[in-house]
Amino acid sequence: MITLLLVVQLLVAIALIVVILLQRSEGGALGMGGGGGSGFMTARGTTNLLTRATGILAAVFMALSMLLAILSQGPRERRVLIDAPPVSSGPAVPGLPQLPPLPAPGAPAAPVTPATPGNSAAPTPSPAPAPAQPSAPAAPIAR
Repeated sequence: MITLLLVVQLLVAIALIVVILLQRSEGGALGMGGGGGSGFMTARGTTNLLTRATGILAAVFMALSMLLAILSQGPRERRVLIDAPPVSSGPAVPGLPQLPPLPAPGAPAAPVTPATPGNSAAPTPSPAPAPAQPSAPAAPIAR
């Protein structure tokens, strides 16, 4: 179908060139309406016909150009980004470990160590790590 439209586009372009060159210019170089009033059409009728033909051929040329541009893109997938589920199911970078999920609000911040098989006592939370203390700025070295 695109090949057929390209052939029609080429024929319309050639016809447009011919119609433009047949129009009477200021110098009358290739104009065909230069004879007397005894021809098939008068000079004024020829001018109106060529002007109208130029406009119609230009409109057809532009419409074919836009249609060919649209058809040349080929089929496209339609995606809805709002309703799409998240794509990643594993780690973002292969080979890197996945981080553990965040604790729920109200859950203890420290990890809980499970009870050993020989000990029936309830699991005890492991002590939370002490917050890091900022170190004092280093004293400048005297020379």
